Amino acid sequence: MSKVIEQKKQIVEEIAEKLKTSVSTVVVDYRGLSVAEVTELRKQLREAGIDFKVYKNSMSRRAADAAELSGLNEALTGPNAIAFSTEDVVAPAKILNDFAKKNEALEIKAGVIEGNIASVEEVKALAELPSREGLLSMLLSVLQAPIRNLALATKAVADQKEEQGA
Repeated sequence: MSKVIEQKKQIVEEIAEKLKTSVSTVVVDYRGLSVAEVTELRKQLREAGIDFKVYKNSMSRRAADAAELSGLNEALTGPNAIAFSTEDVVAPAKILNDFAKKNEALEIKAGVIEGNIASVEEVKALAELPSREGLLSMLLSVLQAPIRNLALATKAVADQKEEQGA
């Protein structure tokens, strides 16, 4: 009997460690998805480097308490799957939100964003943000705009002087 308890303790420690080290965690209810749909979802998450697992709620609650995220326990009812991302904050929310739009059976229940519990609305708002690359390209275009405008103004002045000289 103690061997089973030891295994459960290890699983709780594993979940708690993932909750602590993840920059983004999303809890979803996957009831109603077919095996093919779950397989497709897992494939998309795996390609993005996101760990997606189903754990018993009792173990997940204990792990949430251990990770000092007790507010997450409200969402841990019914069949749940948890997506953990250690690198990209936006990726799990974006992939799960996009998948939920196509498959109404998938329901986002809650999340943890950089150690703070997030509601469904906050997770969906995070999912609507552009990707890291998109944000970087927006920043780059903002930084290039003044230089581009200076170059255009200089060219316009040079063209004007050229016309006056001709």
